[in-house]
Amino acid sequence: MLRYLYADQLSRFAKLSDGMFRDRADQFGTRLGWDVRVDAQGFERDEYDALNPLYVIWEGADGRHKGSMRFLPTTGRTMINEHFTDILGGGAIVSPHIWECTRFCLARGAESRVAAALMLGGGELMRHFGVQHFAGVFDARMVRIYRMIGSSPEVLGSVGAGRDRISVGLWEFTDAARARVARRAGVTPQLSEQWFRRSFGDERQPFAQTA
Repeated sequence: MLRYLYADQLSRFAKLSDGMFRDRADQFGTRLGWDVRVDAQGFERDEYDALNPLYVIWEGADGRHKGSMRFLPTTGRTMINEHFTDILGGGAIVSPHIWECTRFCLARGAESRVAAALMLGGGELMRHFGVQHFAGVFDARMVRIYRMIGSSPEVLGSVGAGRDRISVGLWEFTDAARARVARRAGVTPQLSEQWFRRSFGDERQPFAQTA
């Protein structure tokens, strides 16, 4: 199932949270060889995890982390605007209608549908919080995954070539895209809606502290 948790809620879901940060260390540090910081607990966390981001997490039937993404509004600090403006020709992405998506992580052995389920969760954020686009940095290996999911970005800029190519992309989420991604995830739109409302109800406001 999908869970939507702000960083200040993670302590209530220690098993899920610990698994997410350890799987991030495994994916980004061990498998991809990125220059990331891993602490003594085996957790991969960075400065943006300290900004109370919103996480979309796929929780397996065993209660463990199977995949996740992290979101922050572009009206505040973001990875793109602080580290990847060269890809945008020196520009920046700042809009109340655009959120940044980072740390797209899949646990080892996760079902192929988990990636689509996470994208479906991101789409729910768009639908309910008035977000028009997500922005994110991605490498060449993700192009095939996005195409498989059925939600490919508009590429705003790229650097490098081949497997080393890094791009900044912008995603929208139309009704047609939602239907495609839901089919790929094996989740009905109705169930996806139910999971979202289970986390937020009708009252919680997104990123009220930075709006």
